[in-house]
Amino acid sequence: MFTRRQTFQLFAGAAAVLALPTAGRAQDKATEFRIGWQKGGVFALAKNSGAIEARLAPRGITVTWAEFTSGPPLLEALGANALDFGSTGDVPPLFAQAAGGDLVYVAATQGSLDGSAILVKQDSPIQTLADLKGKKVAFKRGSSAHNFIVKALRSAGLTLDDITPLDLGPPDAAPAFANNQIDAWVIWDPYYAIAAQQPDTRVLATTEGIVDSWGFLQANGAFARDNPTVVAEVINELRKVGEAAQADLDTTAAAVSAVTGVPVEITRITLGRKGANLGAITPLNDEIIAYQQALADEFFGLKIIPRELKISDIVWYPPAL
Repeated sequence: MFTRRQTFQLFAGAAAVLALPTAGRAQDKATEFRIGWQKGGVFALAKNSGAIEARLAPRGITVTWAEFTSGPPLLEALGANALDFGSTGDVPPLFAQAAGGDLVYVAATQGSLDGSAILVKQDSPIQTLADLKGKKVAFKRGSSAHNFIVKALRSAGLTLDDITPLDLGPPDAAPAFANNQIDAWVIWDPYYAIAAQQPDTRVLATTEGIVDSWGFLQANGAFARDNPTVVAEVINELRKVGEAAQADLDTTAAAVSAVTGVPVEITRITLGRKGANLGAITPLNDEIIAYQQALADEFFGLKIIPRELKISDIVWYPPAL
């Protein structure tokens, strides 16, 4: 495992690589860069602005985008070489690695403290997390919401065995919640922010104080091995886009809304969550890897994933040339 110092030395080396002329990067082979994205965040901004297209154009690389409603199918496509790059929460990579998909962690993102929530109806008898016992709770299996509900239940002395879990992604969970077919919904932004605006919706709990909000940028393993400086350039460009956007959130909300179709006022709520920072894209270090390893061990112990994982086996580091 690389130490934190070694990791940052590698990123410093990558910065030097990015300063080299295109001719110095002849080892990269890509002619196309396929991105999987979910609504919102820095990916929406990059898509709207064409920043990645502009960054890769001198290489003759075309960029295509595919939208997903949750992380699990995105990483299934990534691991199967149907995508080259994408971003998800902390749990989807565990399922993808356990399934033998060819993917690597290339950077980490730290989301807002309260960007996901457990929602109930305003008149629901559920007043505390302990009241979820025996209830129908919807969340997307293998998503960050899976980690959230496990830890939220544990904080109340419960486990997944104490509820009736329903594996529903946002497109199916939203109408089920609206039509009172489920008792609670575990969901992330922007779907959380959209649903919370309904007068009959109540927030039972958010992630704040319950679970850390780490997410990850991931690449197809073969693509990253064959195109190391392309991956490093895209990470660098996303960070630049995020840092610039963070300086003017009102303008940023309008730009994100334009590409996602989520109303500006809802988008502004998501951007204003506690600790939210679009530019918070960081290299993998020992602390982050240890967090993800602990999560993998926990999910294996709970028999949620079928085998033990070694996270460091699929951590990618930028080239140091």
